[in-house]
Amino acid sequence: MDIALRPVHDSDLPVFFRQSNDPEALRMAAFTSQDPADRDRFDAHWAHIRSSPEIVARTVLGDGDVVGNAAVYGEAGEREVTYWVDRAYWGKGIATAALRALLAEVDERPLYARVAADNAGSRRVLERCGFVVSARATAYAPARGTEIEELVLTLEG
Repeated sequence: MDIALRPVHDSDLPVFFRQSNDPEALRMAAFTSQDPADRDRFDAHWAHIRSSPEIVARTVLGDGDVVGNAAVYGEAGEREVTYWVDRAYWGKGIATAALRALLAEVDERPLYARVAADNAGSRRVLERCGFVVSARATAYAPARGTEIEELVLTLEG
């Protein structure tokens, strides 16, 4: 499958909204919005992302189809990566390829990532891209309604 990144288009947002409401994906992501089904809040969130010059947000395409999104956000020296791939495409190397493409586009380091400690798939994606576990924390995971262990991973220069 050919993986590419491009800027986010208006037509991507309904796909992102559908993807971000998959119950299994929500559970794995864990650290989601309080109410992923709130379309107004979703739209406001993406309007902010798309209007901020400090956020690099990209649509992930698989053979030309929208399969997810990836971004870098945050203050200098504390910037984080985030990504979301439609569950139908999990386990196919798409998240890894998309994150590698994003990291090639955004050359600042260090970068950080956070992942639920039990999300082995996402941890593998990050480690394949050079991130290493640098800290552990406990944080409230809205998608699970409880505090869970979270890993912080770092990508150095």
